[in-house]
Amino acid sequence: MGSVVERRRGEALEAAILEAAWDELTERGYANLTVDSVARRAGTSKPVLYRRWADKRKLVEAAVVRRNVIQQIPPADTGSLRGDLLATLTELGEKRGPFLAQLSLLLAGYFAEADSSYADLREQILAGRRSGRDEIMDRAVARGEIDPARLTPRIASLPFDLLRSEAMMTNRPVPPEVIEEIVDTIFLPLVSRR
Repeated sequence: MGSVVERRRGEALEAAILEAAWDELTERGYANLTVDSVARRAGTSKPVLYRRWADKRKLVEAAVVRRNVIQQIPPADTGSLRGDLLATLTELGEKRGPFLAQLSLLLAGYFAEADSSYADLREQILAGRRSGRDEIMDRAVARGEIDPARLTPRIASLPFDLLRSEAMMTNRPVPPEVIEEIVDTIFLPLVSRR
């Protein structure tokens, strides 16, 4: 008797497809990924994929969103803005820095084809949820560490943007001294109460 292959349905099938799409993306890049290659890797058929996602672009968006949701890093809560930022940026720099650099290369064709940006993709990933950055900033405002009049959305995102830029430029985990410079020399003087 041969082994019985269990048919995957619903969430299990979708998870397998999105994992296959992620693996294809990381191995081949967006330009070389095909719906057919994802279907083969997931052990399913192209029509199954097309019933869920209209095209390759939507499939890749779903795979990237899923990967980011799975690998979310909760913001640190150390009791101080400086501590929260240092701890969170350190973890992001170690765990997500190389991922961000890799993702920028893998998705270059996607962004050109979709006429989209990281900001657009970030909105899909957050899907209406509060970001860890917002939690950190709100706690610091509540503790009186930040002058809310000085905390614009661009300034609030600055330490995270600088971390992402550093990771993408070096393709390495971001060193502690760079994170300290981002927090102590650049960010805190911009937002601290005087």
